Amino acid sequence: MSQTITATVSQNGPRTAALNNGSVYSFHSNVSTTLEKIPIIDAARVWSEKLEDRQAVAEEIREASGKIGFFYLINHGIDQKYADEVMNQAKRFFALPEQKKMEVFTGLVPNEYVGYHPMECYNRNGWKYQGRQGRAKFNLAMINKNTDLSEAFNWAYDPAEDPEAVDKDQSSVSLWPSNLPGFREGLYAYHSQLLRLSRRLSRIFALALHLPEDYFDEYVRRPEAGMRILHYPDQEHSVEEQNGIGAHTDVECFTIVTQDSAGGLEVLSKSGMWVKAEPIPDSFVVNIADCFMRQTNDFFVSTIHRVINKSGKKRYSAPFFFGFDRTKLLEAVPTCISEENPMKYPIMTGGEYYKWRTNRHKRTNTYNKKAANEEAGP
Repeated sequence: MSQTITATVSQNGPRTAALNNGSVYSFHSNVSTTLEKIPIIDAARVWSEKLEDRQAVAEEIREASGKIGFFYLINHGIDQKYADEVMNQAKRFFALPEQKKMEVFTGLVPNEYVGYHPMECYNRNGWKYQGRQGRAKFNLAMINKNTDLSEAFNWAYDPAEDPEAVDKDQSSVSLWPSNLPGFREGLYAYHSQLLRLSRRLSRIFALALHLPEDYFDEYVRRPEAGMRILHYPDQEHSVEEQNGIGAHTDVECFTIVTQDSAGGLEVLSKSGMWVKAEPIPDSFVVNIADCFMRQTNDFFVSTIHRVINKSGKKRYSAPFFFGFDRTKLLEAVPTCISEENPMKYPIMTGGEYYKWRTNRHKRTNTYNKKAANEEAGP
């Protein structure tokens, strides 16, 4: 799940982007570059039986997570067939009539991000281009708010699909379309593979933070592990007028992104430049998200990113959002605080933070009639 920002433009200086949590970032231009590079990390060592191998890759992840908050993972050990099937299922779902997709509209589920997020229903950055109007069937006359050119379907963690689940009888909040055989099965087959990798990465992240390797084990027995498929049409309007997904940060601990060959993912570097995360075959793009930044007291960086699809073809992607158990407190990692560097954030459970952020974002959905809950945030 993502957090929106508000972007402003100065005629004589850099553009600024203010996040909902109050932080302000600057970027110099809307033009992206390949001059700066995102680190590429060989993930084969995360599966090594040798502690020194795991510590070595952890140090690489530590550096990338603290400097740019993004890195590629290659040799990750997940068969490409699972990703291929999810992309096929994404194309199948998004080709359905809109009325069919709206049967699982995310607005039907309060406090959660699951279900269908229609095309051009969010306006993350207030760009110029006016989205489509109409859809009287759903009383959606005011769909003209400078909207992002993408649509998505989200589903949540389901203990029944987790081989390591502690309680398989717990229910899942996901919505599933009717009469679409193989859709749910294809998505969860990949989800289960990414869940296994994410639990392993949580141990590598513990080493990266110079903690015992099992430090986060209790946090990931019942994880926050949602996933999403997205469809981005080819964008005709300029980046000044519209984005596929506007600049944002993610909510949970880290995100594992599967992207196709179209490209379009861009990362805002500390130098204020948009850096292209160009597709690398059989790789993942991994980024730090806000809960991890909070727990590490800003040692790890949750970096603003966006999607601009100017490839001349449709773009599909599948991000996997991995976070800790909603009942656990987002307490500071002990190696990231001191008397000189106290915790910067109020302590709350992951569930409390997720609920606030979910409602904060869904309030901007132009299809929703109901306002989200509280205005004030943590």
